[in-house]
Amino acid sequence: MEDNKWIKVILHASAFFAPFLIPILFMLLIQDDRVKSLSIQALLFQVVMYVLIAISGVLSFILIGIPFLIVFGIMTIVVPIIGIVNAISEKDWQYPIVGRWV
Repeated sequence: MEDNKWIKVILHASAFFAPFLIPILFMLLIQDDRVKSLSIQALLFQVVMYVLIAISGVLSFILIGIPFLIVFGIMTIVVPIIGIVNAISEKDWQYPIVGRWV
């Protein structure tokens, strides 16, 4: 259980240094079903957030996307930090937006 705690912390923290590579590696290499599910959630969350930020960036040229760009940019930073805190305190947690899909 202690090993999975730090694996989950690394998985959440990977959003800041390898948002696609680490979740894919953990999904393929780790046998624990909970870690695999969290890896898929982390990967899907990053993909969805990058798509939403790109759409907001395009829409910011007509000013409607600026608030969305700010909100999605903040979410991309804050949500992994919440995941790290929950992993350290060993609480079960799912990513918003994509947590129900996995």
